[in-house]
Amino acid sequence: MIKFYFHPSPNPLKIALYLEETGEPYELIPVDTRKGEQHADTFKAINPNAKTPAMQDGDIRVFDSNAMLIYLAEKTGKFLPANTPQNKAEMYSWLMFVATGIGPYCGQAVHFKHFAPQPQEYAVNRYDFEAWRHWHIIDDVLAAQPYMMGNDYSIVDMSVWGWARVAPFVLGAQAWEKLPHVKRLLDQINARPAAQRAEALKTQFTFKTEVDAEARKMLFPSNERLKV
Repeated sequence: MIKFYFHPSPNPLKIALYLEETGEPYELIPVDTRKGEQHADTFKAINPNAKTPAMQDGDIRVFDSNAMLIYLAEKTGKFLPANTPQNKAEMYSWLMFVATGIGPYCGQAVHFKHFAPQPQEYAVNRYDFEAWRHWHIIDDVLAAQPYMMGNDYSIVDMSVWGWARVAPFVLGAQAWEKLPHVKRLLDQINARPAAQRAEALKTQFTFKTEVDAEARKMLFPSNERLKV
């Protein structure tokens, strides 16, 4: 059985959605990142980058959410586009776009808007601009077709959904006014029973919600260098 290391944040939710959509059996193992559990040696043996999500499938370890989506989809054969070179290239391109663009720029925008220890106008401007730019690209794709890969729901949509859930927190109150097609996809996926089960997973555990001094130390270890 798959051991799925989980925290209720955008990247782990992608994997939760896939597992719930497919009915693949798994054991849910919480990792409270605000308590620093991701830095434990036992967890870093599974993901040396000390981030969620990660999983073990027997003797196989997989980390990074989009790598996990690809692994699971190839294992089960579900929610993949037709197996052609063109489709695979398109799927990989959009998955990497989310992994190297949407996720990092949204994450940095959130950090500098909400968690930086002092105002950083330059950083906020840069990451907010890039987050918007990347989301507008996704919105343009969805303006022309129902899903990221065309007419069929796939792991690319699941990857987008993970971050679309928190778009207003990243981008502000105008997110859905300016990204109507992303909102349409989000609403469609949210209506799926699997998405509702994935969202409910966090209720099985009590995760730390406060971003206090100890949580900041665990989440942003680079800040410790500023104290030297």
